[in-house]
Amino acid sequence: MLVTCWSTKGGSGTTVIAALVSLHAAQDRDRPVLLVDLCGDLPAVFGSAEPVSGLAQWLSSDLAPCSLERVLEELTPNLSLLPRGQGPLSARRADELVDWLASGAAVVVDAGVLTAKGEASDLGSDHELRWRLAAEADRSVLVTRACYLALRRTVSLSVRPSGVVLVAEAGRALTRSDCERAIGAPVLATVAVDPDIARAVDAGMLRTRVPKGAIKVLGRLTEEL
Repeated sequence: MLVTCWSTKGGSGTTVIAALVSLHAAQDRDRPVLLVDLCGDLPAVFGSAEPVSGLAQWLSSDLAPCSLERVLEELTPNLSLLPRGQGPLSARRADELVDWLASGAAVVVDAGVLTAKGEASDLGSDHELRWRLAAEADRSVLVTRACYLALRRTVSLSVRPSGVVLVAEAGRALTRSDCERAIGAPVLATVAVDPDIARAVDAGMLRTRVPKGAIKVLGRLTEEL
């Protein structure tokens, strides 16, 4: 099963949510979990060294899909990271990548920010691959705050989420129900902005300082993994 996490605005918390979902999925499971990094921030979140090679290099090569296993980094005994690597993410081999992801472990993807097709973007060729993995996921998860501008962008996209993770901030006027009505998808989990999570991320220690409260509420996203 493929779960892709994405957002419509930077700073929504997509990378952290993807990391927490994968950590939860990897707990007490016989099946391995794979976390795929399309943005390049996950090594820092987990306190890992920046990889020299990764998905970008494979996408621009003619190597067999099984060669991706050589660049995986073990984060926990049941969780591996497929790093982004250096350079653009070509969509030339998107079909092969999707087939490979579907054939193995439970997969969580950090797809970062999606913008409307045709909209000016600095993501270059990366954007096509992000769109593909968001659109073809078994569970396409929008990570958003109760922000009018973020919701407005979401409605303008052709890809529709199957569920939402709402990052809750104090003082927002929009409610959970407002978000569900605007997006047209259920809120699967509400995660409060938590200084403990921010400190763990800033220190690169998310895997050793796992926030139990956030992990618990995200369990619904991994029920079928």
